[in-house]
Amino acid sequence: MDFIQVINPARFSEVVGRVPVCSESDLDCVLDQAGAAFKSWSRTTPDERASCLRAAARDLRNAMPELATLFVRENGKPRREAEIDVSRSIELIEIIAEDLPEWSKPALIDRSQPVWARRRARGITAVISPWNSPVLLSCKRFIPAIAAGNPAVVKPASYCPLALMKCIDIINRHLPSGVLRGVTGSGAVLGEKLASDDRVRTIAFTGSTETGRRIMELALRTVKKVFMELGGNDPAIVLGDARLDDEAIGRMTHSILRASGQVCIAIKRVYVHHSRLNELVEKLAKSFDRVVVGDGLAPETIMGPLNNKAQFQFVRGLIDKCTRKGLMVMTKGRKLSEADWNAGFFVLPSIVLGANEDDELVRCEQFGPVIPIMPFANEKDAIARANNTPYGLRASVWTEDRHSAEAIADQIEAGAVFLNNHGIFRDLRIEFPGIKQSGFSRESRAAALDHYADTYGFAE
Repeated sequence: MDFIQVINPARFSEVVGRVPVCSESDLDCVLDQAGAAFKSWSRTTPDERASCLRAAARDLRNAMPELATLFVRENGKPRREAEIDVSRSIELIEIIAEDLPEWSKPALIDRSQPVWARRRARGITAVISPWNSPVLLSCKRFIPAIAAGNPAVVKPASYCPLALMKCIDIINRHLPSGVLRGVTGSGAVLGEKLASDDRVRTIAFTGSTETGRRIMELALRTVKKVFMELGGNDPAIVLGDARLDDEAIGRMTHSILRASGQVCIAIKRVYVHHSRLNELVEKLAKSFDRVVVGDGLAPETIMGPLNNKAQFQFVRGLIDKCTRKGLMVMTKGRKLSEADWNAGFFVLPSIVLGANEDDELVRCEQFGPVIPIMPFANEKDAIARANNTPYGLRASVWTEDRHSAEAIADQIEAGAVFLNNHGIFRDLRIEFPGIKQSGFSRESRAAALDHYADTYGFAE
């Protein structure tokens, strides 16, 4: 069998591990086993499934130090970010286990007849995962799927599969054979088969819009239920009255540079009222200059490397294009180790001034630590420019006037709009994927479980 080597993005010479290249016939066997497991797993009680999940969460919590270290070595994130990714995954498992028994109860929806809404498992769920946050973004899909009584087959990204596969191994200690499986290998082979195979009833994908389109096209042939969280080009609108103190600048810096900017819900464009442009640039530049870039396992590191060569070359190319065009590129930050700098995919954070709406840096999802900052004269102009994108994942408004923020939020085309912050919901029960070409499906409270179940009416 062939294998894929997983390289440490902070140290090219280090092979962190390797995973097998599964073939289409290997995946056929996995799907057959999942189909067999469905017959018994779907008949277990919600309390039994919740008990399995709680036990898995305990084992994962005990393995946290090992999982976080492995995550950093294959992904590049600083250790504190890796720990958050894993710990929130464990928290999610505990939340789903807590909610499952109540969610599973039939709901009386019409007393006149009467009619109850009852739920049942749909069948095999396929989860295709990204490399930027593989553990949490996978658990958010396959944990509610198996909790609802379905088997799940998870296809990790080849750049970053190890921590996720380790988590799957730990969870599997508490599940019957075939309920949860990870398969590694070519996305073109495995992803296409999962999207088209009629044994798969639900598919959840997080990744690029281009790949999402292909998965939707294949899933349509067998009328699968589809969850899509796709690309983003998130705008931040900074009004003239915005508070730009150290705390606000810190939040904005984190929202731009978290995971080296390799987050679909990172700020990727900043529109600032012209009266505050110089102040914002000066304060953000000072904040960026305090960012230490290096190996994610070093305690001094604030921002790690980019994850892979393709992304590194793309981001470097964007910066080079800006320089050649004559835009002002303010490169900031500090190198943790000059000697080791060229041994990894390291990029210092940059602020770009002078860009316009037609520049690639403004139009694309850069997925890296480089941010264009552009002035606007009035709110109408800022809103129009913020919406001038095929994406609609997240957005933020920075102002002391909540009424103005809500009025702008009503006009922004995004799945969620934040006030004086950007990016995540603290409550893991709540999720709002994007609109337009950033995806669809909504998860709020029990909706994560609802997506992986069929609801049917039972009437007297």
